[in-house]
Amino acid sequence: MAIHIVVAIKQVPDTSNVRINPETGTLIREGVPSILNPYEVHALELAVRLKELHGGTVTVLTMGPPAAAEALRECVEQGADRGILISDRKFAAADTLATSYVLATAIQALDAELPVDLLLFGKQAIDGDTAQVGPGVATRMDVPVLSCAIKVERFDPVARTAVIHRRVARGIEVVNVRLPVLLTVEKEIAAVQRAPLANMLRAVNFQPELWSASAPVAFDPAQIGIKGSPTIVGAAHTPSLKKAGERVTANPGAPAEAVAAALAARPHGGGSCLDHHSGGTPGEAEVSPKIIVWGVCRSPYD
Repeated sequence: MAIHIVVAIKQVPDTSNVRINPETGTLIREGVPSILNPYEVHALELAVRLKELHGGTVTVLTMGPPAAAEALRECVEQGADRGILISDRKFAAADTLATSYVLATAIQALDAELPVDLLLFGKQAIDGDTAQVGPGVATRMDVPVLSCAIKVERFDPVARTAVIHRRVARGIEVVNVRLPVLLTVEKEIAAVQRAPLANMLRAVNFQPELWSASAPVAFDPAQIGIKGSPTIVGAAHTPSLKKAGERVTANPGAPAEAVAAALAARPHGGGSCLDHHSGGTPGEAEVSPKIIVWGVCRSPYD
């Protein structure tokens, strides 16, 4: 039985080059290389393997600027059959609520064309790290969602069931679920293989379908872009690099005395930072919350 899998992807800035605009608190994307969100690379690999096993279609869609078409070409190179770019200035500044609305509405339109058996999202995008969009889409579409999926043990499109392994706080949970289902996946879900030459050649001239805010689906203007985004970011900044700490070398038998002497020699003085409690246990010290002391010692059993 042929299946239809929809994979939602996102083009993100390479996190090794992330910078914050100090005035607006937003990411500086100009001049920063963009990549396909790593979690979605593995989600797409799973989709392609299931298609090879059962036959069918893999549709990839993304909401983003025109440059995101390159990410869709990468997906075609990996084995996707159809790529859709949802792009319009009216979608700009969308938070996860508005984004989930757009993606859910688009997927519902795709489902009306060809019923969808499986929806795949990355666990999270590496630029925002919210992990909210996948579950948000599932809620809007009223389909079950399994987050942090790491393995598909069984996928039966005829019986309309699947057995999914997902990572939880205390181990691995194995879930028998009805289709359709939405999975947000970890990288372990499928190891990425080298793209076949035929796919690479097809991707060279591939042009994704372009969906705007009004066609072929009419999105509600009140639920997209900044109008549909109630989230407010109070402030964002790039953390400053911390200076290296001071290393104190001490005799094995008297490390505390060496640390106390080093603190006393600091410009602010050590008397107020390391004092004995009045009436406390002899030898017990009171340390200022502004000073953090790390002690490293060699075990006599090394």
